Amino acid sequence: MTAVTVGRTKTASGSGRFAVRSSGRELSPTISWLILLPTLVLFAFVFVAPVLGLVKTSLFDPDFTFRHYRLLFTEELFIRIIWRTLWISALVALLTLLLGYPVALLMARLKGYGALIIAGCVLLPLWISVLVRSYAWVVLLAKNGVVTATLRDLGLIGESTRFMYTDGAVIVAMTHVLLPFMVLPLYASLNAISDDLVRAARGLGASDLRAFFRVTLPLSLPGVTSGVILVFVISLGFFVTPALVGGPKSMMAAMLIGQEASYGGNWGLAAALSAVLFIGALAIVAMFGRFIRLDGSAAGGGR
Repeated sequence: MTAVTVGRTKTASGSGRFAVRSSGRELSPTISWLILLPTLVLFAFVFVAPVLGLVKTSLFDPDFTFRHYRLLFTEELFIRIIWRTLWISALVALLTLLLGYPVALLMARLKGYGALIIAGCVLLPLWISVLVRSYAWVVLLAKNGVVTATLRDLGLIGESTRFMYTDGAVIVAMTHVLLPFMVLPLYASLNAISDDLVRAARGLGASDLRAFFRVTLPLSLPGVTSGVILVFVISLGFFVTPALVGGPKSMMAAMLIGQEASYGGNWGLAAALSAVLFIGALAIVAMFGRFIRLDGSAAGGGR
């Protein structure tokens, strides 16, 4: 570990600013582990211990058994809920990527007030409760809601058409709520790409579209990977929005976990489903890490 110092440097105008400088001095492994020890202890108590307790609850009822896991993958209702959770989470991740990439690209390319306005539009929803944003979709998509009533008055839908308590309503609402979690990693990745690289590609004869696909898109893969993983993992355990907009007919895994733990008293089944979601999330992260490295290049390929 290299020691890092923070100090005040003088600019040409004489004003001071803070700068981070590396001293080049290597810390010993013992000191490095001592520095990391508080974080490791906190991680063990707030993450590792609860996960192990979750697995223990799912396997011992009260004796060792795989009954809960066997039930999850043999009962048609549970299979359908797990499958719905997976495909809705994947679709939400894809939709947020398609909608968020142009916004992040515009944020990275604009300067001044234009970038601030777009950043404000992205960040403002994060300051509003998920419950409030989900209730907003209930108001919009209800039987006499703004969207439904407007489409009905225009003759585009019939009197019996409804949007609430459907998978479509869950997908639309979750895409809206989770969009900022896709835009921010994409923006961080796109903003780190030097404009000189794109100008060099254009100077060598590449069109704007070709420069995007050969330069911008490959270099932004770390942001794409981070955003997709983040949105997908959050979607796996999303509870408030599906419960309000989807209802029992569009039940997802988090709703089933809450129902089994709070009302059914079946903590073993709830713990087993939680463990399955946790393992599934780890598998997704490992799969992305297998094919895309953090530097954005394909794993196993040359730099």
